[in-house]
Amino acid sequence: MIVSKIENSSRIENLHPLFKELFDYVKSHDMLHAPLGRIDIKGNELFINNSNPECKKREDQVLELHHQYIDIQILLEGNETMGWKPTDDLNKESVVSPYNEKEDYALYNDAPTTFFDIRPGQFVIFYPEDAHAPIIGEGKIRKMVAKVKL
Repeated sequence: MIVSKIENSSRIENLHPLFKELFDYVKSHDMLHAPLGRIDIKGNELFINNSNPECKKREDQVLELHHQYIDIQILLEGNETMGWKPTDDLNKESVVSPYNEKEDYALYNDAPTTFFDIRPGQFVIFYPEDAHAPIIGEGKIRKMVAKVKL
């Protein structure tokens, strides 16, 4: 997992061939006022889900994980808390939804080991080894989740 600010993205853009393309796109578009929904940058290799979700309480949010994509979550508006736990430490008995290969996710009703807050202009990169519980807080937020194919 990596947490940083958009203006510092150049420090991590060499970690994946599509990271620079994503951050160049985000920096050159008004994402806060972009339409909600999927934004294709490079087909299924790189796309953004632009959303305006209602936050949940810590105890009501589940951990999710992905095998085929890296999640880069960028907060555009509001305040968001996220939970994190290494996937190797997940309680396998707490599975809510087993891994769905087509949709690339599994859900666990397990407690994160760490919680942290992000603010607009910050991003979090979740790799397959990072189970995460996003969208924790109060009220609606505006965010985008970039999906980067491994």
